[in-house]
Amino acid sequence: MSNEVIIRIEGLEKKYILGEENIVRALAGVDLVVTAGSYVAIMGPSGSGKSTMLNLLGCLDRPTAGRYFLGGEDVSTMPDDDLSKARGKRIGFIFQSYNLIPQLTVIENIQVPLFYQGESLAESYDRCVELANMVGLGDRLEHRPTQLSGGQQQRVAIARSLANDPLMILADEPTGNLDSKTGTEVLEMIDRLNEGGKTIVLVTHDEKVAKRAHRVLHMKDGLIDREVIQKTVPGGAGRQSNSGLREINQATKPSDGALAGSANQSAH
Repeated sequence: MSNEVIIRIEGLEKKYILGEENIVRALAGVDLVVTAGSYVAIMGPSGSGKSTMLNLLGCLDRPTAGRYFLGGEDVSTMPDDDLSKARGKRIGFIFQSYNLIPQLTVIENIQVPLFYQGESLAESYDRCVELANMVGLGDRLEHRPTQLSGGQQQRVAIARSLANDPLMILADEPTGNLDSKTGTEVLEMIDRLNEGGKTIVLVTHDEKVAKRAHRVLHMKDGLIDREVIQKTVPGGAGRQSNSGLREINQATKPSDGALAGSANQSAH
């Protein structure tokens, strides 16, 4: 595994003021280092701080105190515009509810991160088609989310998360809206992304999902209460380009029946 540090958190705190005297300390001084090619799962009960951790790691919020280095750059005190740019260039997101734009087609949804980065969609079209093919949706480029099953929508989200060739992929309960079979197929796809060199940080409440990670961080009362090392990270797993992930679809492509079967289990 590469020694490149993707995430370094030092004394990270987050407080929310609810009313004049009620202060909630969601994060109470967290330290964390994640190197390139890692697969980290974050678990914890409601109120443990894992959702706050997710928002801060994803540059969706900023800490009250402490520092967060993403790819060696301190993003904890960045102005909003710079923070937005860092988020768009360095992080790929996979959400439980997919967060696809219903008015856009499959290929257009994959292109969304590039649009916000000001990249030429015409020049990136072929690369986005390659990503669609990689997740088994090359024949559905002009379909819209309402025409897809839950499993297919999550595959679009995975392709979209790779469009900007991010430093890491942040997955928030990525199988929460899927039936068990389709959820396993999505997790196998994430496994393959990690095997291809992508750094994965996954937030989950499901122990079976967390078992796939190299490290599991258990949060409690705004702190990392304990860490479980589950697997030795393969050597040489540094940052890879999208082209290094082309085999993902061959290993995980489900049957049409399996995808169709997930439609009724999915939240739209």
